[in-house]
Amino acid sequence: MRIVQKFGGSSLADRERLRRAARLCLEARRRGSEVVLVVSAAGDSTDEMIRLARSLSPQPPAREMDALLATGEQRSAALMAITLNALGAPARSFTGWQAGLITDERHGGARVVLANPRLLIRSLEEGEIPVVAGFQGATPRGEITTLGRGGSDTTAVALAAALEAGRCEIYSDVDGVYTADPRLVPEARLVPEADSRDLLALAEGGAQVLHAACLRLAIENRQRLTLLSSFTGASGSEVALLDEAARPALAGVTRDESAHTVTLAGPAAPGLAETLLAETLLPAGLAAPGCLVTENSVSYFTPPGKELEALRAVHAAVF
Repeated sequence: MRIVQKFGGSSLADRERLRRAARLCLEARRRGSEVVLVVSAAGDSTDEMIRLARSLSPQPPAREMDALLATGEQRSAALMAITLNALGAPARSFTGWQAGLITDERHGGARVVLANPRLLIRSLEEGEIPVVAGFQGATPRGEITTLGRGGSDTTAVALAAALEAGRCEIYSDVDGVYTADPRLVPEARLVPEADSRDLLALAEGGAQVLHAACLRLAIENRQRLTLLSSFTGASGSEVALLDEAARPALAGVTRDESAHTVTLAGPAAPGLAETLLAETLLPAGLAAPGCLVTENSVSYFTPPGKELEALRAVHAAVF
């Protein structure tokens, strides 16, 4: 089986974490799988590069920002390839465009329009582990582009679809999908299986487990995702387009402080809209009258600064 594994920045922040991620890759390889790795920039390096650029110019050219920010993932890819080779596994790093990712020309938030991973396939055929710099591609004219925040997840999904991979594993510093951010809601619980459409509603409502562009691409390609921690060994969460009978009634709740909203996602959410508003949020002064209802979600507008309190109230009421 062919597997795409993606490791986030927190999973690559130092030498020991690089080695831990490399060993997870090698475990899959020992089980007989062909593995393609996708890596993010390590730690907070992207934020540091943005701060540096803005210290030089309040409005850096978008083209040059893409050229700068793409180097973070390239550094991670090279270091991971070095680590794997040191552990006895032949590996080779690839930029996004070497991996065959062609995008439109929107700098800072490009969309993948073509994935042709012929060099990755050749690398696999030669017994190597290809390590791809996430978050980046190139236009048909060869201009470097980046895919926006969370773009390495999008890289992984695009390559998994193009490579017809049997699994696409997304590793981060959390165990999987929770009913709310467990750092904000300690009683939040792990969701073993979630529907891609409900995760998209949460992403659009402010959740950062997976980004919206990644989920749209996964839905378009019917790509199943496995969300795992690179630290704990927990079983994680499966994310896929589920049959309605298997789809959980509610997936989770999130907040968006910039939009002053709290969003509850899942097929049962629209039916709870008025009840939660009338019985939970309005009496506590945590929402304005009215709400935004979609097929898979309901969003409430909160007074500024009340988002976290409203999030916890909705979570307590429904979970």
